[in-house]
Amino acid sequence: MIFVTVGSQKFPFDRLLRQVDRMAKGRIVIEEVVVQSGHGGYAPRFCRARAFYDREEFGALLEACDVLIAHGGAGTMVEAAKRGKRTVAVPRLARYGEHVDDHQLELVRRLHQLGLVYACLEVEELGEALRWVRSHPPKPFRSNTEAFLASLDQFLGAL
Repeated sequence: MIFVTVGSQKFPFDRLLRQVDRMAKGRIVIEEVVVQSGHGGYAPRFCRARAFYDREEFGALLEACDVLIAHGGAGTMVEAAKRGKRTVAVPRLARYGEHVDDHQLELVRRLHQLGLVYACLEVEELGEALRWVRSHPPKPFRSNTEAFLASLDQFLGAL
């Protein structure tokens, strides 16, 4: 199953939803596609879709999916990485009115460099991105919390 989430921002992400729906309609994607469509105006017709899932449902869908297609939200991408999910990350872009700036683009690029997600910067490249993540497992997630805390402790100790 492919799980698609666009996050909870008040901005639409219809560009991604339309592309996923086109791919499901055209049978480019043959497995079940479950969509969390958010606040946008587009309602997918060829996928099982709901505006929002509660925390438990969302977690269950994330756990059950073979591939996650996600907006470039930090929380979603990090949670997927912790669970070892094959993730295609499509950043919301300011030029399409999907966010106020392009911080998601920067974050997606960085997590792509780390091997935690596959960056799909244009929705027209989603088919290629899906093929890639299916044949390349993500790198294991390693938290940097301990190193950060040690560094902070050292800094505070020097004051």
